[in-house]
Amino acid sequence: MSDADEAEIRTALRTALGDVLDRDLPEFTDDTRLFGDLGLDSTSVIELLMALEDSVGVQLDPDELTAEVFDTVGSLTSYLSACRATPEPAN
Repeated sequence: MSDADEAEIRTALRTALGDVLDRDLPEFTDDTRLFGDLGLDSTSVIELLMALEDSVGVQLDPDELTAEVFDTVGSLTSYLSACRATPEPAN
């Protein structure tokens, strides 16, 4: 994944988080915790995932998601990057 792709995902994540949480977000780093530092909660995770699917262009499988994916901004960014790099299976 290129730096440009990572930057695009990070921008989409920031926008989606701001929309879902309905507020301006402080600056954050890869170590910023989504739940503890930014105030994400279990009900807003679904909204966040739907927004990210649209803006990042990935199809996320809820069965593949683990709590670790949502630990930090960096862990979610890495997961989205991996999803984007993996081609979708043909039907």
